[in-house]
Amino acid sequence: MPRKTVVIGLVGSSLDAGVGDKRWTRWRPSVAICQQTEFRVDRYELLISGTSQSLGAQVAADIVAVSPETEVHSHALALADPWDFSEVYAALDDFAEAYTWRANEDYYLHITTGTHVVQICLFLLCETRAMPGVLLQASPTRTPRDGTPRDAVGRIDVIDLELAKFDRLSARFRARQARGASLLKQGIATRNAAFNAMIEELEHVASKSRDPLLLTGETGTGKTALCARVHELKRARQHLAGELVAINCATLRGDLAMSVLFGHAKGAYTGAAEARTGLLRKADKGLVFLDEIGELGLDEQAMLLSAIEDKRFYPVGSDKQVTSEFQLVAGTNRDLATAVRAGKFREDLLARISLWTFHLPALRERPEDLAPNLEYELERISAELGTLVSFAKPARDAFLRFAETAPWRANFRDFNAAIRRMATLADGGRIDAAAVRAEIARLERAHRASADDDHLGAVLGSKINTLDRFDRVQLADVVAVCATAASLSAAGRELFAHSLEGRTTRNDADRLRKYLARFGLEFDALRRDTQVR
Repeated sequence: MPRKTVVIGLVGSSLDAGVGDKRWTRWRPSVAICQQTEFRVDRYELLISGTSQSLGAQVAADIVAVSPETEVHSHALALADPWDFSEVYAALDDFAEAYTWRANEDYYLHITTGTHVVQICLFLLCETRAMPGVLLQASPTRTPRDGTPRDAVGRIDVIDLELAKFDRLSARFRARQARGASLLKQGIATRNAAFNAMIEELEHVASKSRDPLLLTGETGTGKTALCARVHELKRARQHLAGELVAINCATLRGDLAMSVLFGHAKGAYTGAAEARTGLLRKADKGLVFLDEIGELGLDEQAMLLSAIEDKRFYPVGSDKQVTSEFQLVAGTNRDLATAVRAGKFREDLLARISLWTFHLPALRERPEDLAPNLEYELERISAELGTLVSFAKPARDAFLRFAETAPWRANFRDFNAAIRRMATLADGGRIDAAAVRAEIARLERAHRASADDDHLGAVLGSKINTLDRFDRVQLADVVAVCATAASLSAAGRELFAHSLEGRTTRNDADRLRKYLARFGLEFDALRRDTQVR
């Protein structure tokens, strides 16, 4: 059975009007649609507002007169004010819900007649598929220059909202997405497929949603910079009017955390001489970035959850709630799911902020992006220094070879710092092989020191933060020797070899045992820990 063509449209109180024989010389869009020679209308669903019943009957009769094969069904709409958006939308939506939509029929929504509000509502109902069809626009022909009457039939145009069917519109849409993604990447042409996919999804979500975003990744992967560009993107598209407010939660402790985030009333606690607004209120209509959100205390987490969900909260010491319409972006380098299991992070808060989670890969996971980031950083530094800085090709190749295997503990933060040091020290703006060798040596020394610190931290845990710098360096070397020595005596001999001749006692094992005991350590335990790792 062939598919039927069905037109749905509102009678136009002005455009469709006309009396007597003269009406046939006027362009009346509802009638003109059915006069098109190449557009057969099998059924016309004529929507008639309460004040246009007689006109609707005339239009229905005229449609049948010009197109006998067209079946006309008239529907009265309870529409008192065609300029009232909520009233118009409700009336059309009620029609759409009650109407029987058939799979073997093609529907065209006529948007030429009616108020602009009617046209907007038909567009929305079509776009959301509440009315599963395409839009139909009728238009008159131009009046001939010789003064003869213009054609009453006019023309029609189908407007399909599927952008993929319009190459030019689709190209504009893709170009806009590409500009947004480029902004989020800071203009760097990344070559990493996974990172590109993540950025494209983030651009899509940031352009449509006000839900919280969670950015995960190691220190130095660019969470703070990416959040700033998300804010810039949303401001450019007028999704946010307020400012970006950022804070590292690791710097907040106790009452200070509550006050900084939520504000406080005057006299809330000792030293609170004046009321404080708080960052969440400062971010009203804007975006707040809470980096290292896993460092917040449980009390702050509970208040934050309430502020996210209700957009209102109590400042410290106040019995009056305040409101703030902010969007939250949270950042973390911790595994928050593990923190939940350990009782250090609220499960309900994690569920609320992790709806959209985006992981920023470490530098070692993006070796193909080393070269693009190198060029970008050189351009940025050159602009800052006011002089062109470049690599000699052998030097550039040597540095990139090293960069591919270097640990980059702070990721792009360390990588960019290395380029900045070489650029600053370069004579005449040219980074040569000697400058690269010197920087590589510097980075390797720093890595060894950091590795020793990591080893010591694994042994001492949080106690490492109580050590003086002198003791930390010395103990790190002692622990490294003990980790590889066959016995306590062998470790003692290696550590105290150069002072043997000047000592009356040679009990190096006992001397080492007493040294380790100062820090609550035992040789056998160090050996076990090393073997486990």
